[in-house]
Amino acid sequence: MTPCRAPVSWLDVTDVISTKSPLPYALVVHGGAGGQHVGLTDDMEAGFRAGLTAAYRAGESVLAAGGSALDAVCAAVGVLEDDPLFNAGVGASLTSDGTVEHDAAVMTGDGRGGAVALSRRARHPVLLARAIMGTPEALIADPPDEYVASFGLELVGNDSFVTDARRARLAQLQAVGEEGLAAGDHKHGTVGCVALDAAGRLAAATSTGGYDNKPPHRVGDTPILGAGTWAKDGVVAVSCTGRGESFMLGDVAHQVSARIEYGRQDAASAAAATIEAEIAGRHTHGALIAVTSDGQCVLAWDSPTLLACWRDGDELVTHI
Repeated sequence: MTPCRAPVSWLDVTDVISTKSPLPYALVVHGGAGGQHVGLTDDMEAGFRAGLTAAYRAGESVLAAGGSALDAVCAAVGVLEDDPLFNAGVGASLTSDGTVEHDAAVMTGDGRGGAVALSRRARHPVLLARAIMGTPEALIADPPDEYVASFGLELVGNDSFVTDARRARLAQLQAVGEEGLAAGDHKHGTVGCVALDAAGRLAAATSTGGYDNKPPHRVGDTPILGAGTWAKDGVVAVSCTGRGESFMLGDVAHQVSARIEYGRQDAASAAAATIEAEIAGRHTHGALIAVTSDGQCVLAWDSPTLLACWRDGDELVTHI
């Protein structure tokens, strides 16, 4: 299976990878953008690669069987929510109170979307976002247990999301502050997936724990449709990662779509220009992945690293 095939083109403005799928479906997964991998062990790198690969294969298996883009992105993101190395689900960043507050969103290209903010007990926030998409609402914050359970979704204790690594990082931050940590700390935030299925439908899903030591009740861009998550059939699906406030203020995911649809830019140029203007232009860091209606797979980032996975011909590429 070769949903995303070479050649790969690079742009000089922002780091961009763009590659075209020869098949009627395509998929890209991201595991967050962050600092340089100072102190990254071989075991951790292997873990990141394994997690990205597992998520990609979960989504690709849906598409290869003729499934929907929505099913594919939810399957991929669900794998990463269960992987403690990534900042979503188990292993998510902790608030200053030492608790986990998840944000997640899904959107399909036919204009439907669902999102949740401040989710504390749903095992898979992405599935809660998907369930909300089937209601008259688009965004629910601080969902009570009975609301989550009404969809038949699994509830777990908040402590089950907390890992020793996140506790240690929170203790460091609260002891010395962000500036006191080693330069190039290899933190990463937010996971996501974008997909085009064989029926030409687009979908995006994003899930995150925010950032370490964030104030309780802070909400980022992930559950804000148009900011961190977006899909429009015939145009593009986008999932973002980085400092959420910049993505919200720049309406980044929707801006990429608008540049393609109304500005007639190609997807790589639209992604690069938006990152330059709204992320680098705000002196923050971040990234996005996108898939267009004709199977163009794009990754754009202004950060030292981006965790991502896509297919280049017969090769499954993991970018660390």
